[in-house]
Amino acid sequence: MAGPEEARVPLPQLRLDELLEELQARLDAARGTRDRVHSLLEAVLSVGRELDLEQALRGIVEAAAVLVDAEYAALGVIGPDGRSLSAFHTVGIDEEQITRIGPFPEGHGILGELIRHPEPLRLAKISEHPASYGFPAHHPPMNTFLGVPIRVREQIFGNLYLTEKRGGAQFDEEDVSVTLTLAVAAGVAIDNARLYEESRLRERWLRANAEVTHRLMSGAGRGEVLGLIAERAKEITSAALAAVAVPAGDTGALAVEIAVGTDSEAHRGLVLPMDKSLMGLAFSSAAPVTSADVRQDERISPEPPRFSGLGPAVAVPIGTGESGARGVVLLARRTCRPVFTPTETETLQAFAAQAAIAMELAERRQDAQEVAVLKDRDRIARDLHDLAIQRLFATGMTLQSAGRFIEHGEAAERVARAVDDLDETIKIIRSTIFGLRTRDGTAEAGLRARATRVVGEAAPVLGFAPGVRMEGLLDTDVPKDIADQVVAVLAEALTNIARHARASRAEVVLTADGQSVRLSITDNGVGIAPGGRRSGLRNMSERAEHLGGELELGIPEGGGTALVWRVPLAGL
Repeated sequence: MAGPEEARVPLPQLRLDELLEELQARLDAARGTRDRVHSLLEAVLSVGRELDLEQALRGIVEAAAVLVDAEYAALGVIGPDGRSLSAFHTVGIDEEQITRIGPFPEGHGILGELIRHPEPLRLAKISEHPASYGFPAHHPPMNTFLGVPIRVREQIFGNLYLTEKRGGAQFDEEDVSVTLTLAVAAGVAIDNARLYEESRLRERWLRANAEVTHRLMSGAGRGEVLGLIAERAKEITSAALAAVAVPAGDTGALAVEIAVGTDSEAHRGLVLPMDKSLMGLAFSSAAPVTSADVRQDERISPEPPRFSGLGPAVAVPIGTGESGARGVVLLARRTCRPVFTPTETETLQAFAAQAAIAMELAERRQDAQEVAVLKDRDRIARDLHDLAIQRLFATGMTLQSAGRFIEHGEAAERVARAVDDLDETIKIIRSTIFGLRTRDGTAEAGLRARATRVVGEAAPVLGFAPGVRMEGLLDTDVPKDIADQVVAVLAEALTNIARHARASRAEVVLTADGQSVRLSITDNGVGIAPGGRRSGLRNMSERAEHLGGELELGIPEGGGTALVWRVPLAGL
């Protein structure tokens, strides 16, 4: 039997084992705290190094999930209204699951609770909170929850949401403390990333403005410039669709002239009302108009369907102020993409305003060049009229006077032909003068207006005003080279009536049917004398044949002359 001394030996040994176990536990806890602090520092440094905003947000979510050992994590960005989420970045759910679940949350339930009350929120079971109303179909089960706000310059930027701590454990106060520390670092990183992104965006907008201005000043056409505006705006804002609409004449509507990106064919060529489209509202109000979801927006006509797969959109007028809007640019992003922020809208508006100024400057420059050309044409026309025609006319008069003294028949005939040739030369020069004084590239230079002006100028010489009738798309269907020939033939025909027909009435009919242009001129004069001079008619016929057409002559009822000059438009 053992003595008392032997019985007391195990007691100190047991106490020592307990102390050693407690020491080991404390060492493990200290090591765990050290490792966690080390992980927190690494996470802060990693988040702070990232300057791309999207990547920074992604890195914050991943770091938060690792620090508190959460299976799922998300960062919700609060929208401009301050009541809903405009973007949602997740970790733990793959793309296939996201597709099955459907659209990202907008900020209701527990997520909305944290938006309304931006304070740390820790729950043992999500479903037991009064604000919870369940998950959508195909959503993974979630119980434990930890949420903390992220502040950027004292403004709530968004919230960190963490669920399902691994191992079935609950989120504790230490998890809250670590996550709050990460949220502070995240706020600084987000602020830096946003500032960097804004500076890069400004730089890209400035480059785009410079490119637009250069194209305009280099003489590029309006369509090319509008296309460049759409392309650059789409590229810089990461939009899926960009469209540019301009006023459709005096119809009170907009015509979509340029469209690039998703469903561009469905937009190009559309005529949009002012009150049933984002573009129309932006144009009429001369201010940007935004939409969180262009497919569900009641301000937009559902027909024709043209926004499949698109969500957030913004329409910005191109130019405002005294000159008014010159058009509208529309940008739309894909569904589930962030809405256009006020900052993005302001920079887009500034870009559109600068583009409008550049367009106006280019137009003024073009006007100045046209004025210079017109002045030069006027000078040439004046010189031809005052010098060349007068000298030719004087020469003709001299020859006619001299012809009376020529006894030799053949010589007299040659002098008479020379006088006729001078007469034809004078007519050609007059036609050239008319062409020089016609201003190209304006509404007044359209075939309809030009023909009306020729008839008006001929009235004093004829002694009466001819009847005029015009039909068809004369200003759009008839190319300029054919229109020039029509005007020349009309002027020559009316001159012939004034000089030779001795008519008291004439009628001009000009029509275009998309296939050909037809000029008909009838008078009640003496008609074309047999064996008379036909050089003018020969010129008209040659003009028609050169364009693949023909000249027909006839006698209308009651006498006189009927001239029909017709050339085809197809293939030109």
